[in-house]
Amino acid sequence: MNKDEISGKVGQVVGKVKQGVGEAIGNQKVANQGVIDQAKGAAKETWGNAKDAANQVRESQKETAEQKADNVRHNISQSVEDAKEKAKTKIDEFKDRHSG
Repeated sequence: MNKDEISGKVGQVVGKVKQGVGEAIGNQKVANQGVIDQAKGAAKETWGNAKDAANQVRESQKETAEQKADNVRHNISQSVEDAKEKAKTKIDEFKDRHSG
């Protein structure tokens, strides 16, 4: 949960209280301001949720890219080892054919 989500939730609670107080004392202006505060709080909370979702996607993509890089490195390393072994085998065969 980020600061926008928390702030949005607080704004909604404050708005509910304002609305209730305004309605209880018959002050339409305060009641209406409470509803406006609730809407602003909901929008801010939604913005915070969207930011969290974007961060989660970014982290997931970062992890996927790191995994792919690890796999490529491993495959290259294995190819080098395979080529080294193949060359060693060929050299040993050459030595066996040409030694007395």
